Amino acid sequence: MLKNKKTFTVLVIEDNEGDFALIEDYLTEKIAEPIILRAQNYREGRQLLQGQTLSLEVVLLDLSLPDKSGEELLVEMSTLCGDVPLIVLTGYSDTGFSVKSLSMGASDYLIKDELSPSSLYKSILYSIERKRNSRELKDSEKRYSDLFHLSPQPMWVYDLESMGFLNVNAAAVLNYGYSIEEFLSMSLMDLIPPEYREAVMKTARASLQLKGLYRHGIFAHRKKNGEIIQVDVLSNVIDFRGKKARVVLASDVTERLNYINAIELQNKKLREIAWTQSHLIRAPLTRMMGVIALIRNYGHRDINREELLDSLMSSAQELDQLIREISRKTEHIELNASHGL
Repeated sequence: MLKNKKTFTVLVIEDNEGDFALIEDYLTEKIAEPIILRAQNYREGRQLLQGQTLSLEVVLLDLSLPDKSGEELLVEMSTLCGDVPLIVLTGYSDTGFSVKSLSMGASDYLIKDELSPSSLYKSILYSIERKRNSRELKDSEKRYSDLFHLSPQPMWVYDLESMGFLNVNAAAVLNYGYSIEEFLSMSLMDLIPPEYREAVMKTARASLQLKGLYRHGIFAHRKKNGEIIQVDVLSNVIDFRGKKARVVLASDVTERLNYINAIELQNKKLREIAWTQSHLIRAPLTRMMGVIALIRNYGHRDINREELLDSLMSSAQELDQLIREISRKTEHIELNASHGL
């Protein structure tokens, strides 16, 4: 018979010599080189678990020990075992308690009279695998929780059916001004100004069947203090505690949009200045050039000197006014730029 060549370190907490010998035989029948530690009561088991330097694969626990038994024993041993699978061994068949023991931290519940090398070995392997999967799931949930709650950007989870908030992170609380309790009593629509709600509902309905990363676009949100901000919304579908939900990343782009709008306004003014330079300035400048040409070509003959000077002065004044206007507009653009607008 092939034996598992992996070294399993097993702690057996059993006061009955015969039962321990039987468990020891069953383990050596399926495992080539098991390391078997024994405690004869709760106190010894606690000492071994608290001072254990070897890495345990599993703990086998007799539920009736001289110094502790039943639920009290199971609860305390579950705490001591931590991430090590705990398999309960008992001489009593109690279906109700067997189910309860699993909810109290036991990985499996075995009846001693029904025990065999195969059933014990399978229980050990399955318990180790379940515990490993459970640890991986907890690690995954912790990573999600850390990414969610420690994100510098506002994030929340909302129910796809009711639109109610299921979870929010600290950045959302800080940015929007609502407490966690207030958020959890609200729906997504409470953040939307009334005039935008119909459009948001239409977008939300359209995204119900979509999976994966989805960009909703830029929407207006209202903070608790009434301030309206512009938010770029990204989301993804997740299962949250048995509910179909969306996790949302909401980036406040208000300042960025204001800056872009200010740049566009400045560009518009610059285009106006360029048009003024290329069109309006050309008219008085052309008249001045014409008057100068008359003076140069005809001297004082047949020329009304005062009329030409008046025309020249009028054109110069018009040109001066246009230059002043351009200068004023340029100064206004520079002032806005210095204020980050």
